[in-house]
Amino acid sequence: MDPRIATSADVDPTSRCGPDSVIWHLAQIRDDVTVGAGTIVGRGAYVGSGVTIGRNCKIQNYALVYEPASLADGVFVGPAAVLTNDTFPRAINADGSLKSAHDWEPVGVTILEGASIGARAVCVAPVTVGRWAMVAAGAVVTRDVPDYALVVGVPARRIGWVGRAGQPLKATSNEHYECPITGEIYREIDAECLELVTTDELRGTE
Repeated sequence: MDPRIATSADVDPTSRCGPDSVIWHLAQIRDDVTVGAGTIVGRGAYVGSGVTIGRNCKIQNYALVYEPASLADGVFVGPAAVLTNDTFPRAINADGSLKSAHDWEPVGVTILEGASIGARAVCVAPVTVGRWAMVAAGAVVTRDVPDYALVVGVPARRIGWVGRAGQPLKATSNEHYECPITGEIYREIDAECLELVTTDELRGTE
């Protein structure tokens, strides 16, 4: 099915919106953006030049995704969340002249598969949010977030782990965690690393 684009949305003709994608009212999609199949961009959201958004993502109302951000498949960006692109922002140069595009180098936020960014959270570039991680509402991310990590606060810090279903994982041993929704088992490698245990691995421990 062709993308569905609201008449009030501003979508640059050089952008590419995949099948079954939806661009809602007053959203702005800049030049050379890629929006994957099945992705929804909410009302009033902004997507900067050249940003890549994967399949089946949700960019909620008034989220700001500045270039050169890269979002993998299944990413959630909550209402009014911000992905920045300037590490040391200034409106003017040291001599007082207005900065132009040639006076600074944009740096992007990378969000990996299945990760979620909560409402009004801020990801300060350059950071990477790992696979299936969850950033709490209002958090400010200033360093990379590991896969499956649950981070909260200002600056954001890890307080636990979440599974692919989005629920906090429950510890079952010193190194294993279980998802209360799917029953999936995860293994903690160290304090900053978690991995999904495959079915074959589980059978091997029986």
